[in-house]
Amino acid sequence: MRVAAGVRRAPAPPVQAAQPVQPVARPKPAVVEDAAPRVAPVREAPVVSKLKPQDAKPNPAPSRPGGRDGASASPPTAPRAPTPQRAGTQEFLAVHAVEKTFVGRKVVKGVSLYVRGGEAVGLLGPNGAGKTTVFYMITGLIQADRGKIELDGYDVTKLPMYQRARLGIGYLPQEASIFRGLNVEDNIRSVLEIVEPDKRKRERELDSLLEEFNITRLRKSPSIALSGGERRRVEIARALATRPRYMLLDEPFAGIDPIAVGDIQVLVRHLTQRGIGVLITDHNVRETLGLTDRGYIIYSGQVLMEGRADDIVNHPEVRRLYLGEEFRM
Repeated sequence: MRVAAGVRRAPAPPVQAAQPVQPVARPKPAVVEDAAPRVAPVREAPVVSKLKPQDAKPNPAPSRPGGRDGASASPPTAPRAPTPQRAGTQEFLAVHAVEKTFVGRKVVKGVSLYVRGGEAVGLLGPNGAGKTTVFYMITGLIQADRGKIELDGYDVTKLPMYQRARLGIGYLPQEASIFRGLNVEDNIRSVLEIVEPDKRKRERELDSLLEEFNITRLRKSPSIALSGGERRRVEIARALATRPRYMLLDEPFAGIDPIAVGDIQVLVRHLTQRGIGVLITDHNVRETLGLTDRGYIIYSGQVLMEGRADDIVNHPEVRRLYLGEEFRM
């Protein structure tokens, strides 16, 4: 550490004799599955308060996303993810070389990716590849062992999930997260009551969200009576009540009929038109790549390929290791 001229350095305290260190018994780690477990949604209304950016660690000069992947030689050499063009702004969700190990097995080996506001990005890969673990590290459900996660230039790596939500990361789980004991409008109002103190503004925003997602006619309907597509619309409208800048969608196409698939695609496009960045992880490759601007293929804990749908589908290693030679969009 440098000392300014004219200032005396404080004398160092006397060095005491080292005391013998007693060994500390460490608990044995619990057995964890190879892939991150699916996490059930919380049924209570989320607690949202006004968390200011200074509650996260600012990074005056953050490193750019798309850093070095892990050093494992398992997956073949693949193009490195490009970095977003920066023009005096830090507005993107970025993951820098994150790693995660479960019971001595490294599941994620230096994955880097980014999502800009207003674009949809897919996170794909075979079972056990590590994509779910990466996704959960971004949401805050799992803590990364190494690496960094930034939200618009602020380091949120160590923040829990609820604080990331306050800063602008919305999360829609695969399982139904609607409040079954409430009707449609009260599902959305329960969140607005936390983020908007003015009752008139709150009711105007409620009406706006109901109209925006074409669920005004359902406002008095019990939530338990909704179809799959209607439930998703209510869940997304409620998530938008927290005014997120990014939305993370976990398996949005799982277990829904073709009509509901079309509804989800329309909703995602609506989010990006609002300027919200969307990250989707799903096993339905065609639906995800057909909807997103870019995609990342995770294989053996690393980024195998990043690019647009055509580039991914035509990449020989992606076809050999993941899609299969007969795959067609």
